[in-house]
Amino acid sequence: MKQLHKQTSLNHRREEEMSSNEASPYSPKSIKHTRSLPRSINYLLREQRLLFILVGILIGSTFFIIQPTLSRIGPPETPNFLPRSGLNRLAGSRTGRVPVGIYGRRPRIVVTGGAGFVGSHLVDKLIARGDDVIVIDNFFTGRKENLVHLFGNPRFELIRHDVVEPILLEVDQIYHLACPASPVHYKYNPVKTIKTNVMGTLNMLGLAKRIGARFLLTSTSEVYGDPLEHPQKETYWGNVNPIGERSCYDEGKRTAETLAMDYHRGAGVEVRIARIFNTYGPRMCLDDGRVVSNFVAQAIRKQPLTVYGDGKQTRSFQYVSDLVNGLVALMEGEHVGPFNLGNPGEFTMLELAEVVKETIDSSATIEYKPNTADDPHMRKPDISKAKELLNWEPKVPLREGLPLMVNDFRNRILNEDEGKGMK
Repeated sequence: MKQLHKQTSLNHRREEEMSSNEASPYSPKSIKHTRSLPRSINYLLREQRLLFILVGILIGSTFFIIQPTLSRIGPPETPNFLPRSGLNRLAGSRTGRVPVGIYGRRPRIVVTGGAGFVGSHLVDKLIARGDDVIVIDNFFTGRKENLVHLFGNPRFELIRHDVVEPILLEVDQIYHLACPASPVHYKYNPVKTIKTNVMGTLNMLGLAKRIGARFLLTSTSEVYGDPLEHPQKETYWGNVNPIGERSCYDEGKRTAETLAMDYHRGAGVEVRIARIFNTYGPRMCLDDGRVVSNFVAQAIRKQPLTVYGDGKQTRSFQYVSDLVNGLVALMEGEHVGPFNLGNPGEFTMLELAEVVKETIDSSATIEYKPNTADDPHMRKPDISKAKELLNWEPKVPLREGLPLMVNDFRNRILNEDEGKGMK
């Protein structure tokens, strides 16, 4: 009887434990009875958690379905400058959502040698049309005075840097003008000159390749050397002395053109090549050895005009604003080039001296000196290609542009003389 009573009591205790487990679902002992289902599923099934998850998925799905439709309500088309960088090229090729800040962003443009004569005028034009401009210059021939009027402009940046060394920037276009362009300057350190033409161009092309920017090289009419063809077309390969005093510049620019075309053909870089003929205008260096600046500075200082050789060599002279318009037209166009950018109006050195005398001082005299080495006898561009494909031609004749340059030179020479007097 005692054993039967113990058995009955034991069974009664088991029933109480089972009932207590059912009454307390959060009891630790209850876990033993639910091992047949994973703990994660048990967690989801309690307190309607699964319902909240399903509602969240529904809301998220609705958002991602509606959002692409809303994004297409934005600007109807991508600005035409965007495909000129790697980021913009990617954004322009996508449909649907566009990252915030892409639409309406101003083009960002770098101008190497932007503190120089031509570069500073180009920067003025780009700033005036609303672009963001970064100038890179080592100030060997460039001057801060050419850009001081832009120092307070939030869309302008100036970096003191030598393009022989690499630089990392994010831009849409690269105007590569950096290189001394006058005989006095490029002969001063010929090794540095050819390094700028080769290493500087290589670095800028590498940057263009890395970021997907369009690249414009300002080459020169000196690639034609002492030409045997007159006028010179872009198809003419030139007559250049590879070991002469001017070869650091002439052959340097020819090598730069080669690099540009190799990057274009081999790496898909968008390049543009301009061959610039003699250019004049305000902000030229006063004593850079180029014939127009020499004549104007000498006439203002009441010095004889120096003519080298017999003065029958011919040159063509374009005003700087015409050149800047040509460079911008080339960059914005779809043609690689090369393109001759110059004024086909041809003058002998004696004829130019007479125009300068008429403009400044009719009593000025002429002094003859021996000619310099490898000086070209003739130089005149054939610009029919630029007319046809770029819709560009120079507008300012020499007798209209020269007085504008004379006013600038007269002010600078006057300030220079006053500075010397104060000392």
